[in-house]
Amino acid sequence: MERAQEGTPAERGEIVDGPAERPKDSGAALELLVHGVGGATPKDMLNDPRTVRITGDDVAAVFRRADDVRAEHGPAGHREEPVPEAYVWCNLTSGNGTRALWLLLLPFMVVNLAHWMRPTARGRRRLTRLYGLLVRLAGLSLTVLLVAAVCEVALDLAAWQCAGTRACADRHSWLGFLSPEASDGGWWSGPGRRLALAALVPAALTGLLWYLSLRTWSAYESQQPMTHETAPEDDGPVALGRPGFWYGRRLVARLRAAHTAAGLLTVALALAPAAARHDRAPGGSEALAVLGPLLQASLLAAAAVVVWVVCRRGRTDRRLDDALDARLLRLLPLTALLLLALTLLYAGWRRPGWESAGRLPGDTAFGAITLAQGLLVIVLAGVAHTLHRGAPDRRAAMRGLAGPAVAMLACALGGVMSGGVAQRVADWLDGTGASIPGPPVVLTWQASVIPPLLVLILGLCCWLARRAWHIARDERAAVAREFPDETGDPARTRRIANARAMASLTDRGPRIVAVTSAATLLLGAGALAGSLTTGRTPGEAAQGTYAVVHGAAETAQALGSWLIGLGFILFVTWGRRAYKDSSARRTIGILWDVGTFWPRAAHPFAPPCYAERAVPDLTWRIETWTRATGGRLVLSGHSQGSVLAAAAAWQLTPSARGRVALLTYGSPLERLYGRWFPAHFGTDALGALHQEVDCWRNLHRRTDPIGGPVRLPGGRGPEVDRPPLKDPLAYGRTESHPLPEPILGHSDYQADPAFAEERRQLLARLRPDVPAPRHPQEPGDGARTGSGAPAG
Repeated sequence: MERAQEGTPAERGEIVDGPAERPKDSGAALELLVHGVGGATPKDMLNDPRTVRITGDDVAAVFRRADDVRAEHGPAGHREEPVPEAYVWCNLTSGNGTRALWLLLLPFMVVNLAHWMRPTARGRRRLTRLYGLLVRLAGLSLTVLLVAAVCEVALDLAAWQCAGTRACADRHSWLGFLSPEASDGGWWSGPGRRLALAALVPAALTGLLWYLSLRTWSAYESQQPMTHETAPEDDGPVALGRPGFWYGRRLVARLRAAHTAAGLLTVALALAPAAARHDRAPGGSEALAVLGPLLQASLLAAAAVVVWVVCRRGRTDRRLDDALDARLLRLLPLTALLLLALTLLYAGWRRPGWESAGRLPGDTAFGAITLAQGLLVIVLAGVAHTLHRGAPDRRAAMRGLAGPAVAMLACALGGVMSGGVAQRVADWLDGTGASIPGPPVVLTWQASVIPPLLVLILGLCCWLARRAWHIARDERAAVAREFPDETGDPARTRRIANARAMASLTDRGPRIVAVTSAATLLLGAGALAGSLTTGRTPGEAAQGTYAVVHGAAETAQALGSWLIGLGFILFVTWGRRAYKDSSARRTIGILWDVGTFWPRAAHPFAPPCYAERAVPDLTWRIETWTRATGGRLVLSGHSQGSVLAAAAAWQLTPSARGRVALLTYGSPLERLYGRWFPAHFGTDALGALHQEVDCWRNLHRRTDPIGGPVRLPGGRGPEVDRPPLKDPLAYGRTESHPLPEPILGHSDYQADPAFAEERRQLLARLRPDVPAPRHPQEPGDGARTGSGAPAG
């Protein structure tokens, strides 16, 4: 596409020193369009095949129609309608094919969401910090779990068990050089050297995660927001308006160093105990017997430092924190890498007579991680409940317990993914099922609880289907009342009613998450207790009991292992397809549009936060355009774009914010974000936004499963929500709609005449040079805004 000719610094979207020149009484008007989930092209947003990039790059940019490039400098008659401008940000989440690999980071993304689901807190700073600390520790446990799972596969199953067993090694020739029998006692056949070589696999994975985090940190967290005055020290209602909210450079760098060190130390701690146990046995080397405990103590001390770093500092968003802990960022990962190298050297030292048997020592690590995660979630729930009681919010999902519930699901996802890999690799290596002991017992127990959990989820789906059927039945009567003069068409009525019923199921999401999370916690506790008390797999533990109990245990164990394997295969297959298929990649991008809006506050290896690029982009564009022209601007956001628009409006300076009107449609601001993230999008925050922008209007439909009303209580100025739009626009064929109108649901709000009407009234409220006075209760206000729908 053609690149626009650049003019003055203000036209290029740059902040200039000193007051910018503003044309007197210019009357310029701009509509800045921000698309929603799934992305859009400039020509679709602007309804013109000839578009020009005004500012930005190939990742995110602002576009105009070719005829509107210099519209502000044209004749006054050209500006009767606002100039449309499109901000396209879809490549931030669904760009090249490598983004599909972000699926593997799903548990990290989910635990990061739990951080932002904190209930509203007023004056409870210590509890707020404790909440963030607990979520960061949960995120650290997921890193340890992932690396431990790879260690289980590479060190225990492959190098220790299979390579040390002749029957297994013969089936897999690529392990022949590690097998003592197949290689005739080759150099790599010693157990310690086999383990040292296999340890390079999880170490390489940790290095890859570090590299990806560093690369995305440079592209996202290091984007400089606009500087403005430091926020007051007290807790205001709008955290998203603070100077450093979209600038997590320091915290993510600290967490990256800590999690990288944690991954490397996990590899070392998986490797050292086996050699140390052999050295303590009779006939072992005395020097190595002394060195082993010293090395393990050093590893544990380094692990304690990692935990301290994670606990020591959280987010700093009240100011733009440009500082970096340079020594920490270098020394912590390098120290862990040095300790790992020493551990590799220690394990690889020649030990005559050492043979591998059974499982690798330290297989209780998975049980310890599971127990730690369960305790963290329970304590987190207690903190969240206390915070919610201090500032109750009746609209908050799960009465403030959404964060702990989602953290539990993140831990469960991590367990399923790590256990699934170990279970599948064990089944692949051990074709007969009798040559090697297999993965730790706790992983088999965790796999066995998946079938009952799926039965519960199936029951919830049946409940949702029954609920939707009842709602659709009631909606059919409502549709008949709304179109009383239309010819009755039972099929048409049923389709409209079904669309409304399906859209309403979104509001049942908190109940589904609550039940699933509670069941996951209870079943996980049962699996952990069963593995610790019996030390055997569920099928073995049930031997000698009633036949039905033994059969159920065997069935759950086999089915759980099969389901984990199937799920993992589908997961990898979908990722591979998305790597090659742009449409599938866009579907994954939709997941990240919702899940990666928030900064990385709990896990540095989560997919990066695109809003740390998008929000500064919008803020800079709005500030520079209003400063250069003194014109009126309608910030028009659809779906997720409305969330970005609100976040950008909070970041504006008061002078710019007063010249901005907000038009949102299909918006999840209250329906999803207000309920799930009450501390940042609750009633107080949205009410403050309504007071700070000059005017705000929100459009929604009853057939929209994502967007909804803002639901601000009275007394906050002109009404924000317009009554629900008609969908479809006409029931049957009419003079104005001779062909059947589609049910639009979440899409194409601009097709409704109400959209242009609301935009016109928003522009009428704004003044060309100064914001219109906000006196909504005075008699003259209605005359100024027109006699139509209230101008928000």
